Amino acid sequence: MKRHTSLHLLAAASLVLIPALGGCYGPRGAAMPYTGNGYTYVSSEMKPVTITIYDTRTEEPFFKLDIPPGKQLTMNFLEGKGDDPVERPDRMVYAILDAGTSTGRLTNQLTCPPTGCRRIDYQIRSGTEWREEPPEYTNRIDAMKDKPAWWTPQGGELPKEKKFYE
Repeated sequence: MKRHTSLHLLAAASLVLIPALGGCYGPRGAAMPYTGNGYTYVSSEMKPVTITIYDTRTEEPFFKLDIPPGKQLTMNFLEGKGDDPVERPDRMVYAILDAGTSTGRLTNQLTCPPTGCRRIDYQIRSGTEWREEPPEYTNRIDAMKDKPAWWTPQGGELPKEKKFYE
């Protein structure tokens, strides 16, 4: 009797958890990849990325974003949720998240052309770009800004030598 109850409980839990995994994001489609799932583009220091989305009817961009290094752009298109049934029948929801984030809310939105009238361009910017220093690194004792002038590459006057008994 107990085994029968625990199997029902396991089946009910899996019915709740499996659809929740469908809301995960990843560059390869995450837990349950399919064509209509969200899109994730990751930018790194060696490969900074710019995403531009064009309306193919006019060949004009309606969305362009230089993704900062160490971040990812996650976006999804909701069909039939736009404000104009002819020009902008769909809605794009997106968020800029830390690289590697697989779950989260897409908090920004923008009405957009229908599926057959949009093109996503992926461009790698030239050169390297450095990600922002995390806030927990600001008080590091080995940061260059905390070094005395004589420690920097430009050099500076050395401090007077002190005797240990002074």
